Amino acid sequence: MSDRKRSTALALASALAGSAVLLAAPAAHADVVDVEYKCQTPIGDKSAVSPIDIKAVKEGDGYKLTMSFQKGVSSSPIELGKGAMNPSAVITAAGAEQASVPVSGPPNAEAAPANTPIRISDLSGTYTPKKSGRVTFTAGVLTIKAMGTTTTCTPGNNPKPSLELDVTAAAGGGAPSGDGASDGTLPQTGPADSALALGTLGATVALSGAAGLLWLTRRGRRARRTPS
Repeated sequence: MSDRKRSTALALASALAGSAVLLAAPAAHADVVDVEYKCQTPIGDKSAVSPIDIKAVKEGDGYKLTMSFQKGVSSSPIELGKGAMNPSAVITAAGAEQASVPVSGPPNAEAAPANTPIRISDLSGTYTPKKSGRVTFTAGVLTIKAMGTTTTCTPGNNPKPSLELDVTAAAGGGAPSGDGASDGTLPQTGPADSALALGTLGATVALSGAAGLLWLTRRGRRARRTPS
């Protein structure tokens, strides 16, 4: 084989290998998104911007979502001791289906000095899709509970999704709309439905038997009262 043909063959093989890698790559896209939180705190309204990262890892029938804050979004006028703050949030799912995924994390591992942005630990939760398709995940409301108080932080800049992911619903978890299986137009069949149908049939037979016995009893009484 000439050098020119050999080079052409190698170039084609490399291109095919690159295409195979692209095809094998997971259908996901993630961005670190700046979220401008508007916080209602016990000492008044505050605001702060924090880059938010959301990652997903497949676990069983669902996906473990992890929400990471790269900057603090609130502060306290007094020092918060270790373990005094408990954060939680909501991740909004949209696309193939609409859902709100609650996520939470551990209390602060270290004391937070007064008037210093509070570092939020990674928050995680499980999302189990009911429909297959492309779903986006966006940072939602953040809640911080500390020393008997609650601070609620709402995204005020309509942030774009931090993660886009092709998800697969668990078996029996729901079918795409339009086939009648998930919109209530067709009953779902299975052992439970069969048992229910048999139970209803049994009750009908029992009632019919009781009615027949009552009718025969009354007829017998009338026959005994008829003079011979």
